[in-house]
Amino acid sequence: VGCRPSCSGGQAGQQLRRRRREGGRCKLPRVREHRGALMHLQGHPPRWQPVFCVLRGDGRLEWFRHKEVRGCRRRDRFWRLPSCPPRHHPEYLRLLDALCPDSSGRAPEAEPLLEAPVSFPLFLQHPFRRHLCFSAATREEQRAWRLALQGGIRLRGTVLQRSQAPAARAFLEAVRLYRQHRGHFGEDDVTLGSDAEVLTAVLVRGLLPATRAQSLRGLRGAGRARAWAWTELADAVYAAVLAGASAGLRAFQPEKDELLASLDRSLRPDLDQMLQLRARVAGRLRADVQGPLKACLRRKVDTQLSQVTQTLLSTVEAALDAVRTLLAQGMYRLTRHLRGNPSSARLRREVYEFGEMPWDPELMRKCYREAERSLGTLGQLAAPFGFLGTQSLVFGVQDLAQQLMANAVATFLQLADQCLTTSLDCQQAAEQLGRVGGRVLKKFQSDGEAEQRRCVRGWLLSISLPFVLSQLQRNCRTLPEFEGDVLAMGSQALTIEGIYEDVIREALLQRIDRELKKGLGTSDSPCTQEAPWHQEGA
Repeated sequence: VGCRPSCSGGQAGQQLRRRRREGGRCKLPRVREHRGALMHLQGHPPRWQPVFCVLRGDGRLEWFRHKEVRGCRRRDRFWRLPSCPPRHHPEYLRLLDALCPDSSGRAPEAEPLLEAPVSFPLFLQHPFRRHLCFSAATREEQRAWRLALQGGIRLRGTVLQRSQAPAARAFLEAVRLYRQHRGHFGEDDVTLGSDAEVLTAVLVRGLLPATRAQSLRGLRGAGRARAWAWTELADAVYAAVLAGASAGLRAFQPEKDELLASLDRSLRPDLDQMLQLRARVAGRLRADVQGPLKACLRRKVDTQLSQVTQTLLSTVEAALDAVRTLLAQGMYRLTRHLRGNPSSARLRREVYEFGEMPWDPELMRKCYREAERSLGTLGQLAAPFGFLGTQSLVFGVQDLAQQLMANAVATFLQLADQCLTTSLDCQQAAEQLGRVGGRVLKKFQSDGEAEQRRCVRGWLLSISLPFVLSQLQRNCRTLPEFEGDVLAMGSQALTIEGIYEDVIREALLQRIDRELKKGLGTSDSPCTQEAPWHQEGA
């Protein structure tokens, strides 16, 4: 299992029930569909044109020609949501100024961009593709689109991290090792997106610099014209590589299933022998690297680890505290309406709205914003480790907040359904809901503390392990001394590099667990404090 953590729930011993769909399968967070009319900046030279946009549940952003909105007979274009959140309009102007200087070296006039209507813009930035700029008619529409796009980008970006499937975990580990073998030890946001998008990002990142150097020499024109030509070319390169990666993964699926079955058959009879050999080689490696490892940890890790731990703990605490407050307020509203002897239609509406809380971007925005507050601080603290995956980290905390909210809401509704009967009057039913709410908050407290520790522990390892491995690269010269025994085993599932990394991981986890014990032991986490939930919603 790789060092990149998964912040979704579902661990053994959890108190809350996971929300499920038909067939008993766990329900992953979904992108809420959103639609409406916008203005789109497109063409060369760029001009504002009316379009009708639809954000689909699978994360596709489609737009249609405005005059064909009713029948939607012809889709103008669609985009898979990128891994970068939507930005403000001034950043788009600065980007164009940087990309499109005129022949004298001065920034061009951005008059086409400043023509009405641009009062409420939406800018979608992709690391490799042509950027998108839309404009809403009102501030309310702009906010609604921003919330929908931000939620869709997060859920699309963390689809692999949220998955508990062994194949997804193995894929992320393979990408990490591939990049590590090429000298990229630090984690970054390259693994945001689907498997095809991750492969494309890894390939294009190495392909574009040389392509840009060669192409710009052959592009005619100067300034803005060359920049726009390069943008078109880069977009086409990314689209072609993505199509090839998607086709390759689809073609590989039957072979992958056969390989997994073959691996399972080969592992089962030799598993005990492999574990014994791993333990023996790990002991010899541990003694061999003990000195350099301790020196590296003492000089370059211990000085930073405490501060990073405290910042991560406080980030998760703040997000979970916001979830707890929203949950308590939602349960209070239900109880209040029930006590007020409402109509059955109104009560059904209130129950439905309560059940949709985890998927309401406006309501959950406060929880997500708490995770974003420390984005800059986390980036600065993790920079000495070569860690550039701060956006993935924040997305992971937001996913955790949404999953715990969904689990708590599902648990509350299930327990309420069990205890409420037609023989109860409204006052008795409200009292029953009050007791259920207290039970749910206790369960939420237990799960929140466990998930906070697990999530922070995983990210601390993700930040520090690649850095330590890069610092101890020279010690890998001793690995061939132990490689003969491993090769004699004849199994690809056991490698000397993997055992070496496990040894480093064990030493790091000892320090991480010590820091977590100190941080959690002295923390005044809001998640651990008792408070009457019915008062919080007042």
